[in-house]
Amino acid sequence: MTMSNRRGRWRRLLVIPLLLSLLAAACGSSTDNGSEPEGLTDGPIKVAFVYVGPIGDAGWTRRHDEGRKELEQALGAKVETTYVENVPEGDEAEEVFERLAQEGNKVIFGTSFGYGDPMLAVAARHPETVFMHATGYKTAANLGTYFGAAEEARYLSGMAAGAMTKSNVIGYVAAFPIPEVLRGIDAFTLGAQRVNPDVTVRVEWTSTWFDPVKEKTVAQSLLDAGADVMAQHQDTPSAGEAAQAAGGYWVGYNDDLSRFAPKAWLTGPVWNWGPFYIRTVEQVLDGTWKSEQYYGDMADGLVTLAPVSSSVPADVQAEIAEVSQQIVDGTFAPFTGPIRKQDGTQVYADGQVAELGELLSLDYFVEGVEGTIES
Repeated sequence: MTMSNRRGRWRRLLVIPLLLSLLAAACGSSTDNGSEPEGLTDGPIKVAFVYVGPIGDAGWTRRHDEGRKELEQALGAKVETTYVENVPEGDEAEEVFERLAQEGNKVIFGTSFGYGDPMLAVAARHPETVFMHATGYKTAANLGTYFGAAEEARYLSGMAAGAMTKSNVIGYVAAFPIPEVLRGIDAFTLGAQRVNPDVTVRVEWTSTWFDPVKEKTVAQSLLDAGADVMAQHQDTPSAGEAAQAAGGYWVGYNDDLSRFAPKAWLTGPVWNWGPFYIRTVEQVLDGTWKSEQYYGDMADGLVTLAPVSSSVPADVQAEIAEVSQQIVDGTFAPFTGPIRKQDGTQVYADGQVAELGELLSLDYFVEGVEGTIES
């Protein structure tokens, strides 16, 4: 298979039975609730969003809410949206999804991994409602999933970080040890190693998506231990603020966060959810929506990279731009061998490219990462 054909598969909607069976074997089986919901002709259609954090987090939740606003702007009087923020993962989430379905919302987006089982339970009781779960893997006739290849932009941001560290130690403040987060840490490390083979990435866990105080505390401990560049899989700019105060550098996540710590800022992955939300609701309106597992990428614009700071050397900026174009063109993928696990075990041989299904169930650190996967 050529690289371009392989990348074409990454850009497709993930409805391939082989991939679905792989995910089911790794994480649990999917559920079928019967036929898909029918299209709607009388509007406006009511659409609800459930957020794990506040819309003012400046990161993950804010980007989803910006997508909600783009949906409103694009569809105008055809759509009426609402959102619920700060919804914990668990029983309380199920109560929120149930209430939103009973209130007549015909499309409900849940934007955190831990909403999977609550959404599946509510979807079974409301087959007339469309549910879409961000970062999930379980599906039903009226429940799909959506996420994207943040690992592509992670790799590029790692290149910037690797070029800027003088201690060769990069700190990484991470939320939970799930495949989504591990995949990002590994891709970031591979990118940093591309420009600086001596770099190590030290990971510490917060066991929370949103906790500005805890994020800053963990970042400070990494800085005190010798890191001079910070990276994160968290929802606030706290790690960057700690890095700037210590005279270090920072790679963010979710959005262009340069305004929070401009002297430390290098770059960071950015999510662009609006087009997906618009497409999904339009499909529900015209009756063409079907359950899917959507995995967008840099090629379709779901994931982008924030502008790279001028503090990054010009030759590295040029290399980042070149590799970025190769990723979009499908001639390069971040998880291309040789790649070894943290313990030295080879995962991919020289030139071998990871399949998407393997990345979605990734459960290891690559060489160069310091830390344990248990939170």
